[in-house]
Amino acid sequence: MITITEPALEKIADILAEENNPAIKLRTFVQGGGCSGFSYGFTLDEEQNEDDFIIENKGATVLIDS
Repeated sequence: MITITEPALEKIADILAEENNPAIKLRTFVQGGGCSGFSYGFTLDEEQNEDDFIIENKGATVLIDS
């Protein structure tokens, strides 16, 4: 289960609003990191993939790679 706290949602909405692009979304992902384990990342993305998990709340859209 993924939980996004209220302060995080507010910050995400602020970041997305600064971009001045209604198509932009926050993308989160996990990459294999070899010996050091997984690496977690965030990026801004206009593209939404068919298999993305989508969380929309308080004006923020978060895409999570499947």
